[in-house]
Amino acid sequence: MNLTSEKTVPEEVASGAAVSLRGLRKRFGELRAVDGVDLTIAPGEVVALLGPNGAGKSTTVDMLLGLTRPDAGEVSLFGRTPREAVREGLVGAMLQNAGLLGDVTVGDSVAMIAALHRRPLPVAEALRLAGVEDLARQRCAGLSGGQRQRVRFAVALVSNPDLLVLDEPTVAMDVETRRAFWASMRDYTATGRTVLFATHYLEEAEDFADRVVLLRSGRVVADGTVAQVRAAASGRTLRAMVPGATPPALAALPGVSQVDVRGERVHLRCADSDTALRALLTRFPQAFDIEITAVGLEDAFLALTTEGDNR
Repeated sequence: MNLTSEKTVPEEVASGAAVSLRGLRKRFGELRAVDGVDLTIAPGEVVALLGPNGAGKSTTVDMLLGLTRPDAGEVSLFGRTPREAVREGLVGAMLQNAGLLGDVTVGDSVAMIAALHRRPLPVAEALRLAGVEDLARQRCAGLSGGQRQRVRFAVALVSNPDLLVLDEPTVAMDVETRRAFWASMRDYTATGRTVLFATHYLEEAEDFADRVVLLRSGRVVADGTVAQVRAAASGRTLRAMVPGATPPALAALPGVSQVDVRGERVHLRCADSDTALRALLTRFPQAFDIEITAVGLEDAFLALTTEGDNR
C-alpha cells in the first residue's frame, strides 16, 4: 500500500523535532497528572507511550494535541504550536473516545474530515489503508467496536499527516483485526512518517516501536529502545524446577530480590544471577531445568512503574 505524497514538506518536518515537550505540567485539583515531562521525538520515529492507569499518558496526549492547556511547559510540533500543526494537516489523531456521527456513513464521515484539509489523501485511499473500504456505505451507528476503531484510523489518516498520534488504537479489536491494523501501520511508517502511540499491550510496543517511553506518576521513568528499557530494570530472571524449596528459603539466597513459587517451578528475580545460581545449587543440589533470561519488557514495565514514589 502506498500513501500519496504530493504535499510539500516544510523544512521543520525534515530537519527539526516532530514533537518537543519541555517541562510539561498539569494539575487537576490536588492531582499532579503530568509532573514535568520532557520528550523529543525525531521525524520518522515510532514511539510507544506506556504506563499504568493514572500515569499521565492521556493527559500528555491531550496537551500534545492542544486539547488541554498545560499549567506550565511548552509543546511544539514541527516547530509549531499544536493548533497550527493540526490546522496545517501535519498531525492526525486517533482517540479512543472520539465520537462518530451515527446517522452518517463511514465514507461520508471520512470525506467530511478530508474537506477540512488542503492536501488530504483521497478518501478511497484512506479507507483502503484503514481496511474499511467495504464499510464505506454503512452507517456508523451499526459498527462494532473494532470497526469503529478502524474508521477512527481512517479519519486520522485522511489529512495525510506527518505525525500520527494514537491513543489505545487496538482496543476492542480481535486478534486478526489487530494484526491487520499493525500491518497497515508498518506500511504507513515505511514512508518516513512519525507515530506516537499509547497502549496497554506490551507486545505491541515490543514488536512495533523503535523507542519506548514509560510514565509513572506523571513523570518519565524510562526512555529508550526496548533493550535499553530492559537494561534500566536491572537484573535477570532465574527459572528452575526445585523440589522441596520453600519461598522463605529461596528469598534468603544471596542475589535474589523476588520469589515466585508455583509447585516445584520457581521464578527468582535476581540482582546478581551468578551469585544466586551458585547459592541455589549449593542449597538445593537437586534443582534442574535451570534457565536464566534477561528481563523482558513486561518485567521491566512492572519494575519501573510500580516502584515507590521518590518525590
